[in-house]
Amino acid sequence: MANSASGLAVHDDCKIKFSDLKARRSFRFIVFKIDEKSMEIKVERLGETSYGYEEFTNSLPADECRYAVYDLDFVTDENCQKSKIFFFSWSPDTARTRSKMLYASSKDRFRREMDGIQCEIQATDPSEMSLDIIKSRAH
Repeated sequence: MANSASGLAVHDDCKIKFSDLKARRSFRFIVFKIDEKSMEIKVERLGETSYGYEEFTNSLPADECRYAVYDLDFVTDENCQKSKIFFFSWSPDTARTRSKMLYASSKDRFRREMDGIQCEIQATDPSEMSLDIIKSRAH
């Protein structure tokens, strides 16, 4: 099904892998890429459950936009183990303008496809998505 704003389709694998992350905790993170040739959002990378936040941030290209989800485990102030799924819209300042516009116009619809997202982060620079910021948004 195409996105009316940008004409993009969401590959079924995106929804399947997200469901696996959410229900089975099969992955720590998923990075999604817009394939501009097929005009479709596809899974680019799956992060193993043993991977940490640094592996996740290192998987985002410095000069290209991406969407991603990350399953954050944390301990609350009451000492309870919790988990929250974050949606990331990564749009670095150095990315091509066309790419930034394409990702921006498709974000809301794509995010709605990912039922179960609990927090959203929009970042243009790694400092905007530091682990401290993510943890503060989780509580």
